[in-house]
Amino acid sequence: MNTFFRIRSALFVFLGILVATQLQAQEVHIGFVKTERIFKEATAAKVAQEKLTQEFSKRDKEIIDRGGAFKSEVDKFQIEAPTWPEAERLAREKQMAEQDRAIQLMRRSFQEDLAARKNDELQLLWINANKIIKQMAKTEKYDLIFQDAVYVNPKFDITDKVLKAMNTLDKK
Repeated sequence: MNTFFRIRSALFVFLGILVATQLQAQEVHIGFVKTERIFKEATAAKVAQEKLTQEFSKRDKEIIDRGGAFKSEVDKFQIEAPTWPEAERLAREKQMAEQDRAIQLMRRSFQEDLAARKNDELQLLWINANKIIKQMAKTEKYDLIFQDAVYVNPKFDITDKVLKAMNTLDKK
């Protein structure tokens, strides 16, 4: 197994040297796109966020209202329960535990549904962004366009160009 990794590492070093040699022989046009900015700043991303807010706000409010009403019931129960007979108190505790589980289930279901829809919207946004990036790469003759990196020299950042192209398409 170690031999495999040594050969693979040597191959990567060789390929790196080969690429570096090629880069010296010709100028390479490189670009970089900040994914996070696309997801935050693109008009389509903002529209998608508003759409999700509208779609899920009613359910969110219902869960918040039910949680608030339940908390009021719990507070009232804690004040009054010491004066109740034990059987009545235990029955009410069981009922409240069931209510709590139901509210938690509603919250979990809401979060899962919201996350799924958000992923769908982000995926559509990213598909459109990739189309624009690929078209830009062909039109402006980019050799390589990266998405996300630890560090990139700002002169390679084409995120503003991509955002402008996306926002122009959204206005049409």
